[in-house]
Amino acid sequence: MRKLLISLSLFCGVMASYAQTSLDEIKENPLKAGGIYLAYPVSESLNTPAPKGYEPFYISHYGRHGSRYLISDRDYRWVTDLMQKGKDAGALTPLGESTLERLNRLWPEAQGRGGDLTPLGARQHKGIAKRMYKSFPQVFDKDAEMTARSTVVLRCALSMVAFCEGLKEENPALEIPKESSNRYMDYLNYHSDESNYFTREKGDWYEENRKFHNDMTRPGRLIESLFSDPTFVLRNVNPEELMWGLYWIAVDTQNMETPVELIDIFTPEELFSLWQAHNYSFYVRNSNPPSANGLLLSNSKPQLRNMLESARQKINDKSHGADLRFGHDGNLIPLAGLLNLHNCYGSEADPYKLYQSYSDFKIAPMAGNIQIVFFRPKDLKKAASDGSDVLVKFMLNEREVAVDALATDNFPFYKWPDVEAYWASLLAS
Repeated sequence: MRKLLISLSLFCGVMASYAQTSLDEIKENPLKAGGIYLAYPVSESLNTPAPKGYEPFYISHYGRHGSRYLISDRDYRWVTDLMQKGKDAGALTPLGESTLERLNRLWPEAQGRGGDLTPLGARQHKGIAKRMYKSFPQVFDKDAEMTARSTVVLRCALSMVAFCEGLKEENPALEIPKESSNRYMDYLNYHSDESNYFTREKGDWYEENRKFHNDMTRPGRLIESLFSDPTFVLRNVNPEELMWGLYWIAVDTQNMETPVELIDIFTPEELFSLWQAHNYSFYVRNSNPPSANGLLLSNSKPQLRNMLESARQKINDKSHGADLRFGHDGNLIPLAGLLNLHNCYGSEADPYKLYQSYSDFKIAPMAGNIQIVFFRPKDLKKAASDGSDVLVKFMLNEREVAVDALATDNFPFYKWPDVEAYWASLLAS
């Protein structure tokens, strides 16, 4: 018992530190300040072996699309054009000149690709698929029953294709039907009328978010470092808008092929503040702010219902395979919260404290994913017909994660009857 308590204490300490994002963390890796624009962080992670006598047979998956360009050409052009206007007026500092030069160098890659999956985005999904195959090869054995479905947005469909290519490179015999159809949008990308009303422009969340956003946006030093002529700034530059415009370009270059970087024009303190503003804004419209009373997490109930029904079918049929689903950050984040994954659902009303318990990039970086892996006895003749001996492991971005609402004496494995009952209770609530 003493050893168990010590282990739990250490586990909780690690998980608590995982939640908070500090200025020091941003200093160590400024790209994390991009939040949901963080390129997928690939690293070796612990994969606890299956309990003796067990093997994986099914994976239920939901993945965000991979790295993408900014949503439109305008996101690049208006910033570049304004900096060019400053150059023509002789109003740029040497850093301003350097910034414009870098903007012009990255433009040829970005032009005409607004919102598109980048080559890195495709590689991310191939890599995730290959690691999934190597970690759980039994899932993809002969006669594996596979589905792959994405939202109708092209970057999601191309992410799905890349993922399936990664699996087939490991096992060319796999048959994976791929679908990108409105038929599946009701669960892959569901948003209720009530949640849409809550997140509407000028909704109850809006004013506090606006004030926090303004407080975290401190453009004075940046603008002075880029422009040498205060009169030009007075007549032509909205400092807050330009700071954010440069921020979005700077944090998204990590998702492109270009070697150009812009993140260095910001100080770590500025990046930390801008990230906090966006982290809160995304949280209050997609996760679990107290004022939403669980409404936004409920958008993932149709997805959870599909997961529950699909898992039951695999267990009852004693078949094996995987269901692969591809969507967006606005789907992955509420799903992680609804599932009660550790550090993914906290309800914090104070925007100035949110960074202590919630970090968007730790849940939904580019290509972020949830993998729910099912295990059963290797000898199917000994397997319970009702699935009562099935075990389940949850993984967030390929790392084992706890389900805080459920108890287990064998982490990271949970008993399927407990998981099934919990999911059913969520759907019934």
